[in-house]
Amino acid sequence: MKKVLTYGTYDMLHHGHIRLLKRARELGDFLIVGLSTDEFNAVKGKEAFYDYGTRKEVLEAVKYVDLVIPESSWGQKPEDIREHEVDVVAMGSDWEGSDRFEYLKEYCEVAYLPRTEGISTTQVKDELSAAKAEEKP
Repeated sequence: MKKVLTYGTYDMLHHGHIRLLKRARELGDFLIVGLSTDEFNAVKGKEAFYDYGTRKEVLEAVKYVDLVIPESSWGQKPEDIREHEVDVVAMGSDWEGSDRFEYLKEYCEVAYLPRTEGISTTQVKDELSAAKAEEKP
C-alpha cells in the first residue's frame, strides 16, 4: 500500500482544496492529511474561521481522505513520515523549492501538485468581507 501525506489548514473548504486532495490521493492508495491545529496556525500567523475540530470533521467526510492527524509544529514531519510509513509527501506547487518541504526528500518522495487557479481561502474570505461591507447602510 502506497501512503501519501499532505499538510494544510483546510479552512472554508472549497473546490481548490478538493482538487488538491484528489490529486494527492491519486499518487497512492491511502491519503493522510496533517491538519494544522489552531495553536499551530497562531504560530504561523494564521487565523482559521473554523476551529480544528470542525475542520477535521469536514475533512474526514471527504472521500479522498483516509486519515486526519494534527499538525502542531513545523518539525514534526519526519516523525509523521516514519510513524505512518509514508511514501510520498504531496504539497501545493506554491511550496516548491521551500526549505519547509525540500529536506523531506531524504525520508520519502516529495511531490508538488498544481493549485487550482482563481480560488484560495484568502480570496473567499476577502469576497465575503466585501459582500458584508456592501450590505451595511
